[in-house]
Amino acid sequence: MKRVLVVAYHFPPLAGSSGIQRTLRFVQHLPCFGWEATVLTCIPRAYENIKSDLLRDVPPRTSIVRAFALDTARHLAIGGRYPEWLARPDRWVSWWPDAVLKGRAIVRRNDIDAIFTTYPIATAHLIGYSLSRASGLPWIADFRDPMAQEGYPADPRTWTSFKRVEERAFSAAAACTFTTAGAARMYRDRYPASTAQIEVIENGYDEETFAEAQRERSASEPLNGGVPTLVHSGIVYPQERDPTQLFVALASLKGQGIDSTRLRIRFRAAVYDALLSELATRHGVDDMIEIAPHVPYRAALNEMFRADGLLILQAANCNEQVPAKLYEYLRVRKPIIALTAAEGDTAHALKASGITSIAGLDTAEDIAALLKRFASPDRDRMIANDAAIKRASRLHRAEELAKLLDRVCRLSG
Repeated sequence: MKRVLVVAYHFPPLAGSSGIQRTLRFVQHLPCFGWEATVLTCIPRAYENIKSDLLRDVPPRTSIVRAFALDTARHLAIGGRYPEWLARPDRWVSWWPDAVLKGRAIVRRNDIDAIFTTYPIATAHLIGYSLSRASGLPWIADFRDPMAQEGYPADPRTWTSFKRVEERAFSAAAACTFTTAGAARMYRDRYPASTAQIEVIENGYDEETFAEAQRERSASEPLNGGVPTLVHSGIVYPQERDPTQLFVALASLKGQGIDSTRLRIRFRAAVYDALLSELATRHGVDDMIEIAPHVPYRAALNEMFRADGLLILQAANCNEQVPAKLYEYLRVRKPIIALTAAEGDTAHALKASGITSIAGLDTAEDIAALLKRFASPDRDRMIANDAAIKRASRLHRAEELAKLLDRVCRLSG
């Protein structure tokens, strides 16, 4: 059994982020393919919200080492303000020193063969860079999505710090991984001289967890007693998942007689609840909208099985990204309504799965037509095909990572 040191901020007991699933399931499934993980993460104090429900999915043999870290905005602010340099590249940069110390000790004691770090907390890549330089071990930097983008981060100094992290990764990592082909293509163009392998390992779903949720008796009970109900599970970002035209479309449908007895949308753990409430009131569709708080992961899965359909929002400014939730939606085998740009990676992933129920997030007329179709018995081409569902399993993704780990270790030889 070979050993990989996994450096990840997103790991149980952190609550409220779907990003946990990627790392957790890698750790869970890698032993099936000859790799055992030691996890280097943060002390729970660094997390704003914690829940213990996912800790039971960590394999018993997995060693978890927690390094000291603070959230600059919560722990180092005075009167709501803090020195900006203490939050670059992110608010958890204080994790870096102790994680490097603990990581070097892990490498010495545990016969580590490779290092794997994962974004979206950029400090994880700083830790990986430091540990790889000190140990000479091959390093895989899992970017997931693009980091330094046009207009993001908005603060120029933070953008520069993101770019610097990227440059270190592409100068020192053996491989850099992304969750979409569009993001991988962007970085091949951005760093054409890099010797790092650039690979795509998409997100996915965990079959064991879904099968368990599906076996629950309540999983077959409809959410709203026969009223067709769409569920959006996860954060509704005001720019990246702007729901404004969705509400315009709902108002149009209501004017056509499709009211809350024929269609409802439940937003689960959207975070921006005030925005959704304001839009619902402004467009007169309060009765068609349900705003629900965060629930444990398995409860959220149960809700997906009980829904009549599942809603994806993704703006054109995220065309090189695919929401991690999409792959979980595929596994539920319910109709998927996708409001996203036709040329983006989210639409491409859906079309590759046999789903054509797609409308632009910024086009109320097209959204209304798609929702009208959902509210009727005509729901063909809205459910993923079996081949796509099987391909999206986390077990399959872990096998892809294991093969990449084997390859970079051979090359570093």
